[in-house]
Amino acid sequence: MTDTVPPQSSEGGDPAGRPVGHAGARVDVEERSAWTVGAGGAALVLLLSVGLAVASIPFFAAADAGQDGLAAVGILAILLAMLGFSGLTIVSPGQTKVVQLFGRYLGTVRRTGFVMTVPLTTKKRVSVRVRNFETNELKVNDADGNPINIASIVVWQVADTAKATFAVEDYADFVRVQSESALRHVAMAHPYDHADDGEQSLRGATEVVSGEIAAEVAERVVIAGIEVIEARISNLAYAPEIAQAMLQRQQAGAIIAARERIVEGAVSMVEDALSRLEQDGVVSLDDERRAAMVSNLLVVLCGDSRATPVVNTGTLYA
Repeated sequence: MTDTVPPQSSEGGDPAGRPVGHAGARVDVEERSAWTVGAGGAALVLLLSVGLAVASIPFFAAADAGQDGLAAVGILAILLAMLGFSGLTIVSPGQTKVVQLFGRYLGTVRRTGFVMTVPLTTKKRVSVRVRNFETNELKVNDADGNPINIASIVVWQVADTAKATFAVEDYADFVRVQSESALRHVAMAHPYDHADDGEQSLRGATEVVSGEIAAEVAERVVIAGIEVIEARISNLAYAPEIAQAMLQRQQAGAIIAARERIVEGAVSMVEDALSRLEQDGVVSLDDERRAAMVSNLLVVLCGDSRATPVVNTGTLYA
């Protein structure tokens, strides 16, 4: 049954989620099965319709001889044949037919093949195949205020043909617009990278963010009878105006991390060298010589360029 939710007052929102405004209204309809007859019954109706059309020919011939009564019988046979033809339709796999009788929704035909439904009805084809599309590349600010470019791929299909046909004007365009709106909202709620504790970054938690996008898109398009199967981020990058600066920051972070690793390894190597020298009795070092050796080893191990040795012919004290 198709109903229209009455308009609501423009003062305040409606807790039931109904539209508010001057003349807001929402079509409330759910899919149901239309009356159908299988291929055998449809073929029988087709043969009867053709038979009636052929049988009407002699009656029209008799009308030329002045027999008006027979002409009326011929017209009736033609009308019955047209009535039978109007109920026949073909439904391909992955397709449905939304059936309306003088504007009233009767049901949806999901049975595939050659079928017959209610005569004198209009039948609109609605595909229930899985579809996908890529959103436009959107420029938004992430949670830290940095401009980024982001796009996603949304996989969806029509689950309720009645809502897809009557609840929205164009369900394919509706899905596209709502997907971009959901993508923008999710991207603004996460930083691009370097997330704080308890946060998920767009670059570091792609699976989590993709799940949030899919959930939000599904929530927005359920009114149109659409089921969202999957959503994935297809493009993610800093906006061109800050890309170079962010690249330098990433490079600086990588250099710092590498230096920390080098220093940690160098200190460990120096400790092992001094420990073995003293343990094997190779040399006895006082504090000043120990400091000099540590300094020289760290310079050799941590330097960017190859170290050039300097031969000392004197002593450390002269």
